[in-house]
Amino acid sequence: MMKTEKEVQKQVIETFKAMGYAYLGDLTKRDNENINKESLKAWLIKNQKIEPERWRKIEQKIHDALKNDLYEANQTFYELLIYGVNTKISQNENTQTTYFIDWKDVSKNEFSVAEEVSVKGLNMKRPDIVLYVNGIALGVLELKKSSVSVESAIRQNLDNQKKEFIRDFFKTIQLVMAGNESQGLRYGVIGTEEKYYLSWKEEGVLKNLFETIECFLDKKRFLEFIHDFLIFDKGQKKCARFHQYFAIKKTQEFIQRKEGGIIWHTQGSGKSLTMVWLTRWLRRNRKQARILIVTDRRELDAQIQGVFLGIGEAIYRADSKKDLLSVLFENKEFLVGVLVHKFDDNDLEDLKKQPVLKEWVVLVDECHRTQSGKLHKAMKSLLPNAIFIAFSGTPLLKQERKTSQEVFGDYIHCYKFNEAVSDKVVLDLNYEARSVDQYVSSPEKLDEYFELKTQGLNETAKTELKKKWVNLQKVFSTKDRLARIVQDIVLDMAKLPRLSNGKGNAMLVADSIPNACRYFELFLETELKDKVAVITSYEPNIADLKDCGSNKSEENQYRTYCKMLQNFFNEKDEKKALTKIKEFEEEVKKRFINEPARMKLLIVVEKLLTGFDAPSLTYLYIDNKMQDHKLFQAVCRVNRLDGEDKDFGCIIDYKDLFDSLQEAHSDYTNGAFENYEREDIQGLISDKAQKIKKKLEEVRDQLKSLGESVKEPKDEMDYIAYFCGSDLEKNAQKRRLFYQFVGAFLRMFVELNHLEKPVYSKEEMQKIKQEAQFYRYLQKMIGLSSGDSVDLKSYSEDMRRILDAYIKATD
Repeated sequence: MMKTEKEVQKQVIETFKAMGYAYLGDLTKRDNENINKESLKAWLIKNQKIEPERWRKIEQKIHDALKNDLYEANQTFYELLIYGVNTKISQNENTQTTYFIDWKDVSKNEFSVAEEVSVKGLNMKRPDIVLYVNGIALGVLELKKSSVSVESAIRQNLDNQKKEFIRDFFKTIQLVMAGNESQGLRYGVIGTEEKYYLSWKEEGVLKNLFETIECFLDKKRFLEFIHDFLIFDKGQKKCARFHQYFAIKKTQEFIQRKEGGIIWHTQGSGKSLTMVWLTRWLRRNRKQARILIVTDRRELDAQIQGVFLGIGEAIYRADSKKDLLSVLFENKEFLVGVLVHKFDDNDLEDLKKQPVLKEWVVLVDECHRTQSGKLHKAMKSLLPNAIFIAFSGTPLLKQERKTSQEVFGDYIHCYKFNEAVSDKVVLDLNYEARSVDQYVSSPEKLDEYFELKTQGLNETAKTELKKKWVNLQKVFSTKDRLARIVQDIVLDMAKLPRLSNGKGNAMLVADSIPNACRYFELFLETELKDKVAVITSYEPNIADLKDCGSNKSEENQYRTYCKMLQNFFNEKDEKKALTKIKEFEEEVKKRFINEPARMKLLIVVEKLLTGFDAPSLTYLYIDNKMQDHKLFQAVCRVNRLDGEDKDFGCIIDYKDLFDSLQEAHSDYTNGAFENYEREDIQGLISDKAQKIKKKLEEVRDQLKSLGESVKEPKDEMDYIAYFCGSDLEKNAQKRRLFYQFVGAFLRMFVELNHLEKPVYSKEEMQKIKQEAQFYRYLQKMIGLSSGDSVDLKSYSEDMRRILDAYIKATD
């Protein structure tokens, strides 16, 4: 029999009591605050022998820390927790530091748990469970019964943090949690959005609610997690995911043994933040340690510096060999960033005689590119006693594995792509190989191509697209392969939901800078002309024109860049425009990330294929023969989480890198990835059509299951009665699930209509279309009847317009 919420809560309390937390009782009838000052004062007197006068000063410091708004107050109070409170009772006394928590000896702290903690705010709220250490509220846990989703508990936490409720209570809270028996425990921090709440796995194994509490909120780990695995990053508080926690714990063991090793965490899973938490731990726990972060590209170097600056950790960049050597031997800087190219073996023998006084820990980013050769040997020779920790976002190639392990040591921790997808850390990737060449031979072939691109559309929508098609045909030569790809992408931009509604954008990988420029010129003839840019390593210079002779491609790329820069900055003076290339890149990247509707397409060659994080990036078009690491890193640009309407990252391959067009197979562990071990990349990319079919069937089953309890004959009024009833609040969770499933079903229905090869029979497609019409209508009726103000993704103007193209009665 299903437990009630009260029964779940009772079992949670019993779990905490068994873990050694003192039970403070049901605090419904008390007026509670986030610090029980009498408890804290008593603990400080007992453990740190503070005097009454010092307590008054400490109390004032606490008051000062908590007077700001939530984020600033939480950050300031966190610093008091970690670094203590400095006070002086008299002028003659040395400053004394008082710590609210004994971080070194967990047993000296007083852990307690309370339930139904009434808190006054503008409106009173009552968190289900509050965890205290020495009288300070550090954790909040909202609980639900199994039939009510954990997301409902998360939303309750988010509501409680609003100024209309008990926002001030959260100023001391370090972990904000939600749970039920069916979905387990989720955790975050203040301000964490619902979609970013995390699940805890104990070394990769997902346990039930009570087992997770025993593991994650064990006294020692609870304090350790607060101390070592939280950061404040540019206005956003963040906490570690379980794979980051266990990677750092294992790395700590390696460092204690003075051993190096390799951390392989897939692209998009937070590798840079893992570096940050490891650095923080070293700073706090190994006073002799100095950290050197080695990258092989300026953009990666700058990106890592940005991450550290965001959390207030200054990183010194060694910009020359001389600068680097002075840093290594003078030991002034704690954290240093350097490009691997600054190491060489000139004058090495003399340098090796100089003593390196401190303990260097070297963090090598993207180790597969810097693992061998003279530069690495020079690095090892200069720092013979350093501990080398290598990071990689891609698997090691078969031939690299032995060399890498000889250079860096064993794997410390691995977190593969399929694990990250399963944990909803990154999105799954859909792959589609496309050929545009087969459609250029005759007008009949071009008509066939247009029919394929517009199948499923009603006549009204098809006519609209036909206008675009005719205009494109007038502009471009049908024999020009690049022009055919431009036409293909322009049509995608007009009809694919994420691209047409301005929420998502795309990247096109060209095979050379001249071709990237040619693509740009072609796109200038389309409606994308103000929403496309080229970012490559090329920096235009007037000198380029002096020696190019008959080499038209160099002249063309120079002219293209001049035009692009002048247009972007509205600058008539060509020379002035050319000086703004760096500014142009930064502005374009910002616009691409923050305003996807204004920057819909970036054309690149090699730049931005590593380390560029843009959640809006949904489609990657590849016209470049890539393989192995370069391809792996490129396809992972589209795997970042964004809104719920981004179901997958999508790869469109015009080079047929896996020979799938010729061989009609769907094994993507060979071809361009044949140099990897098969198990290392299993599930990285998969066939688009099959993935869409699988997702549609899943959500189809979920909708049927959700509607099973609707009374027969299951007409419109029966559904409204079931999802609304006499108690709208009680049925709110059912409606949220219904809206969510309908949104996913309609998105997959639209995706089905974009497939060039059908995966259903005509009869089955007609049935699915009728279901789409039915669910869309139901969603509208239930939304109107309930008065829900939910932003229904599939009911927005953008989605409505797209759906109308497929299911409106005019067809």
